[in-house]
Amino acid sequence: MYLKTLHLRQFRNYRDQQVHFSAPKTILVGENAQGKSNLLEAVELLSSLRSHRATRDRDLVQDDEALGTINAVLERDTGAIDLAIILRPTGRRTVSLNHEALRRQLDFLGVLNAVQFSSLDLDLVRGGPDQRRNWLDALLVQLEPVYAYIAQQYAKILRQRNALLKQQRLALSQGSAPPMDPMQLALWDAQLVQAGTRVMRRRSRALDRLAPIAQAWHQAISGSKEHLEIRYAPHILADSDDPEQIQEAFLAKLQDRATAEQFQGTTLAGPHRDEIELLINQTPARQYGSQGQQRTLVLALKLAELNLIDEVVGEPPLLLLDDVLAELDLNRQNQLLEAIHDRFQTLITTTHLGAFDAQWLDSSQILSVQAGQVLAAA
Repeated sequence: MYLKTLHLRQFRNYRDQQVHFSAPKTILVGENAQGKSNLLEAVELLSSLRSHRATRDRDLVQDDEALGTINAVLERDTGAIDLAIILRPTGRRTVSLNHEALRRQLDFLGVLNAVQFSSLDLDLVRGGPDQRRNWLDALLVQLEPVYAYIAQQYAKILRQRNALLKQQRLALSQGSAPPMDPMQLALWDAQLVQAGTRVMRRRSRALDRLAPIAQAWHQAISGSKEHLEIRYAPHILADSDDPEQIQEAFLAKLQDRATAEQFQGTTLAGPHRDEIELLINQTPARQYGSQGQQRTLVLALKLAELNLIDEVVGEPPLLLLDDVLAELDLNRQNQLLEAIHDRFQTLITTTHLGAFDAQWLDSSQILSVQAGQVLAAA
């Protein structure tokens, strides 16, 4: 797939800007806070309907504007596709494909596939388990857009079950708690177990496919000096991948934690407590990996994402590199260049061109970004 044009209106610091992409690699150069990352954020929204930089649409729409829009033309094997998102400060969105508004936002996912790599991705290694769960879930949406619905359903059921437990805890603290209706909690348990099992099985399968690809890249980048292991550590342990066995283990865990849950007012078992373990030479990378090792690990994960999406979807995704090349040494830069070659359309942000190998510059479209305006570099 190839992104041909991107048109931003009242989005972040872009009043009205259209960008035409004319090369497999586009370098966006400019000082900080000029709008480079905003442009990549718009592509990220087209891909996932989410931004890793903002949780509220009011932060994406310019002040005093009723709406902001992102329009794009994407070329896929099946032909050109027009994509559009209308953002409103209220949070109500409209998404459309080929000028037809979609009733379900889920139908927008999977049209434009993209992998983003920014300095924030080092939190995959250094951050808590939620960072790694969010990363894996985002990858799953790229591979299987229906997973967005599955994850949303689990989160909704979890919130409602937690609300019931919190209500019970409050009543207990006030000494006015009637006995909790066991049937009411059992209904939520059954729904949580069913939705959670679907989440866990998909997470497990995705990591099974991703891990060997990431290991191969890690070997190449590290010169075979280090061995990467990626392990799925589900909070619910079952003897097999059989859904019935997972559900039985899940229910048993809930029953085991029932008393603690009533006192804490929250759900203490389920995939919202999963971990994805990253180890280098059998040592947890989070605790002992050097900064160089952590960068190598994240780069290997991102390259594996590219390869896996390409394999599953059947078309190469876009690669969004947000100010990370300066943090990579020449060896890692060359590994990245060799990996993407001209197969993966790549958008790269940087504050200066000095960090780029001549081979990068010769094969790239170079655009200057200044105060929300994108111009051909002089």
